[in-house]
Amino acid sequence: MGTPGKKTRRLRLLSANIQAGSSTRGYHDYVARSWSHVLPAGNKRGSLDAIAQLAGQYDIVGLNESDPGSLRSGFTNQTHYLAERGGFDYWSHQPNRRVGGVASSANGLLAKLEPREVLDHSLPGRLGGRGVLVARFGNEPDALLVAVAHLSLGASSRASQLSFIAELLHGHSNAVLMGDFNCPIDRPEMLQLFKRTRLQPPDHDTPTFPSWSPQRAIDHILVGDGLRCSEPQALAAAFSDHLALSVNLDVPEQALA
Repeated sequence: MGTPGKKTRRLRLLSANIQAGSSTRGYHDYVARSWSHVLPAGNKRGSLDAIAQLAGQYDIVGLNESDPGSLRSGFTNQTHYLAERGGFDYWSHQPNRRVGGVASSANGLLAKLEPREVLDHSLPGRLGGRGVLVARFGNEPDALLVAVAHLSLGASSRASQLSFIAELLHGHSNAVLMGDFNCPIDRPEMLQLFKRTRLQPPDHDTPTFPSWSPQRAIDHILVGDGLRCSEPQALAAAFSDHLALSVNLDVPEQALA
């Protein structure tokens, strides 16, 4: 990937499902600590501080399950909190799902570079409540596009969502799609995404779920054929049930101009 000879700038990217700062250290916690997913108890602030320390080492960070300010988070906008603690001048969030009237979930974007434009789109799906956040860095048509999404558990809904995203990113060589896809890279709906965009499958899987014994590669950072990524790593995002995923990204300077 990438075009030899062009001047590039290296950026560090991170994608993290932060589980709203909750702690899950084993499957038993989904039941034993289920209250922590809807109530403000637990050391969520400490978890967020740990995530902010990790995120602050990166240039662009995509977040999933970042609470935008419900009872569960003590009415703290977690994306804003992470931006302030992590040293990010720019942040955006996309609230997209409420849980039982006491919890809410959002996609988030943290950036040390100023985006020219940030758009949020609702994604189709049987249940609704999913979205994709798209930031443009630089001028068209060669701009770096960074999309953050959290896809559905069901394959048919994912197929509809990836079809929608493919329309947004179609023809863009300097595009990045990151987030929790809830599926591995070899699923039929993912193969359709690669056919309809210039996004490239990764060279190898990086398992991210469950965080205490990662076996499934369901969090991804996909990049277009005008970009070059390297050194994918799975990293602990405090005590989330997902590991965070990081890559180094070489971006043509013209894509950021």
